Amino acid sequence: MYNFSFQNPTKLIFGEGQISKIASSIPKDKKVLVIYGGGSIKNNGVYDQVSAALAEHQWSEFGGIEPNPGFHTCLKALEQIKADGSEFLLAVGGGSVADATKFIAGAACFDGDPLTILTEGAKVRKALPLGVVLTLPATGSESNPNGVVTRYETQDKMPFYSRALYPQFAVLDPTVTYSLPEKQVANGIVDAFVHTIEQYLTFPVGADLQDRFAEGILRTLIDNGPKALSEPKNYNVRANVMWSATMALNGLIGLAVPQDWSTHFIGHELTALHGLDHGQTLAVVLPGMMEEKREQKREKLLQYAREVLAIEHGTENERIDRAIEETRAFFESLGVQTRLSDYGIGENDIPPMIEALKKHNMVALGEHQDVTPEVSAAVLKRCL
Repeated sequence: MYNFSFQNPTKLIFGEGQISKIASSIPKDKKVLVIYGGGSIKNNGVYDQVSAALAEHQWSEFGGIEPNPGFHTCLKALEQIKADGSEFLLAVGGGSVADATKFIAGAACFDGDPLTILTEGAKVRKALPLGVVLTLPATGSESNPNGVVTRYETQDKMPFYSRALYPQFAVLDPTVTYSLPEKQVANGIVDAFVHTIEQYLTFPVGADLQDRFAEGILRTLIDNGPKALSEPKNYNVRANVMWSATMALNGLIGLAVPQDWSTHFIGHELTALHGLDHGQTLAVVLPGMMEEKREQKREKLLQYAREVLAIEHGTENERIDRAIEETRAFFESLGVQTRLSDYGIGENDIPPMIEALKKHNMVALGEHQDVTPEVSAAVLKRCL
């Protein structure tokens, strides 16, 4: 087990009716900017709950954050912050809104061109305080210091990180997910599942507790994922999905273990070049990655087959084959297709994706840094 230090400062406020708690979570003397996406929160009652909670605060709003938040949209929010003098940011939405809000919070206090935070990894040392009201469980962005922003004119999906960007609090009310479209629910479940896999399906280092945490999240998502679609107002199902998504990427299960993330980085290029939803890209790439790297991941694939999928009979290769097949079947049971051809993407589309990976210096991915552009191309061919 590797050495580690761990501190997650985000306060998590979980359960039905908890949006009201933001009233006491934001100082009354702070001017608040509420940031949200396309406006669905005005149709599902969340906006009204936030408005009521902020009745004693001075606040304004900024809408229009895209599903893959755009850099120039974030710049527009920065202009409004300067005009309004906003001192506290409240993200109301899913991972994209949270990511955008974190970038905006850091950029508002950044001395220099905010673009360099994305293109050069410029350090964000200070940020406006922020909180999150989560409406779509998926990314875990509500309690981590990471984010991704897209620069559309160059088709670049760019990650950023700073410990200054941890939200101060996050409200997680499973009932606000009842009205989500099935596609968004399914994509969120896939995202949480693959977040967990990227920190688990590597190689053993004797971190037994971390493995049990990860296996518990994976089994919970497998058990509850299809029910989240067939029983959309089952509180316990939605609560377990929401909590799993948060726990998948708040830093806990990644402690003391090697991590992969190659599926995510290849998936980013699918989104940038072909417009696939993030969850769709992960459902496509992961089975191909599992097959391509089955020898390097053999021990953990067999453990995954046994502890998560209850596959105990057959030769080692047969058990690994079944584990990959059942992973693909799980994604498809959620209505998320798992082949590039399902999205009209063919073999001729692979070279531009590999060039994009090279452009972004994604040339040594994975827990062994051995997922080269050539390996990424082989993975994508397996995804056809």
